[in-house]
Amino acid sequence: MNKSGMGTGSASIILVFAVLCLTIFSLISLTTANANQALTERQVQTVTGYYQADTLAERVLSQLLALDEIPASILGVDITVDGDGQTDYVAYTCPASDGKALFVQVALYQDRYDIVYWQLFDTEEWTPDESLKVWDGVVRNWED
Repeated sequence: MNKSGMGTGSASIILVFAVLCLTIFSLISLTTANANQALTERQVQTVTGYYQADTLAERVLSQLLALDEIPASILGVDITVDGDGQTDYVAYTCPASDGKALFVQVALYQDRYDIVYWQLFDTEEWTPDESLKVWDGVVRNWED
């Protein structure tokens, strides 16, 4: 008879518990890695889309500065002009990714230009997720 400590049964229980803990930790690590990869891919798409829109906006601006008259469209981008002849405010929008676009407004003077806006904005309207029922602050009876 062995009276010197733990038996075979308790060692097996500890071993099963350790294997179970390692399995759970590995599944948590795998889930976290997959979520991080998906987030990184979305971030890459967003940044790539922004820089493509930025490059297009820079090209449109450089062609605007090189031309004597402002056309209605450059490189497929529609251009809006508002001004009094001395100062022309030129606006255009370059599409980016994920429902975003880069809005540019430039003030063109006779000898220089100023960038008024160079801003990324949402083109799609945001709709909140209202599927979760949240307490509205009104206390009701249990019968209601």
